[in-house]
Parts: sequence; C-alpha cells; structure tokens
Amino acid sequence: MERISLTMVHHLKEIPDYPFPASYKMRSFTGKDEAKWASILTAAGEFPDQEAALRRFQEEFEPHLTDVKERMYFIENEEGKAIGTATAWYGKQAGEEMGRIHWVGIVPEHQGKKLAKPLLCFLLEKLAGWHEKAYLKTQTTNVKAVNAYLGLGFVPFIQDETQKAGWELLEKELGKKIL
Repeated sequence: MERISLTMVHHLKEIPDYPFPASYKMRSFTGKDEAKWASILTAAGEFPDQEAALRRFQEEFEPHLTDVKERMYFIENEEGKAIGTATAWYGKQAGEEMGRIHWVGIVPEHQGKKLAKPLLCFLLEKLAGWHEKAYLKTQTTNVKAVNAYLGLGFVPFIQDETQKAGWELLEKELGKKIL
C-alpha cells in the first residue's frame, strides 16, 4: 500500500475507558528520563539509534521541560521498569491550537499486552484538561493502528486531496466506510 501521511482528530468529549492490566502503571516524566524515553522509542523502531532519539528529545523537548514534566508519561511494569512512553503534547492543525498524541512507543517485549488502548485513553483524558480537540499523525501503512484509532473516536482530519485519497485507500483496505 502507498504510504500517505494522515492526521486524525478526537473531539475529547466521549473518551472510552480502557484500564491498564493490573501489573502496569503510569507515571510522569521525572526530569531524568531522557535516556529512558530514547531507549523505549529506539526499541520501538521510531529512531535508528539512541543518539538520534536523544538529539530529537533535546531539540523538541528540552526548551519546554516544564511542559514535559506535566505532559510526558511512562508505562512501568511490575518491577518499576519504564517499558512505554507517550506525550500529551500540543500543536497546531489548520491554524487551530490542539492537543497532540505524540511520540508513542512500547518496547517490543511488551507489545501485544493490551497496553496501547489504555495508554491512548489515558492521554486523551489528560489532553481534555487542556484542550477541546486532540490530533495525531499516522499513515496509510499503519492499517491496524488506524482502525484502533477509529474505534477510540478519532476521525479523519483531511487537509488536501492526497490525504483524501489515503482515506479512500483505507476504506478499501478495512472494508468499511470512514469518510
């Protein structure tokens, strides 16, 4: 399938409740978690190596550490090890300030353990305290993830004809009406 970048929006009114499995818990960024963030996202395939991830953290988040402490979260396993991360960030879409689901990653050993939906719903609840809408970026090649986002109440946010074509591809792939 052709890889087309897409944006999805959630209106933060009806947020599903998906609790975390009993052996996992959430915690906020402590101020010394840069290496953990980089390690998790590198293991999840978001960066080629930890150095690239740390550079991205420094560029994107270091100037905003006060916000990071309120908006970046980690999933810990029963041993207290950080095995996932996600950020309830902010940004603009079509000139409108919105919350943003940003840099979501779970280490491979813990993927498939029913953590993604609880993590996303946790972030949506946090974002609802600051914003009326939230967005995330994805692509047509993430068919399974897009289907999960749709199930959580996200809707397409189409900004051009290329994105519209991407959603039409996904309608065919998923066998359901989206637009």
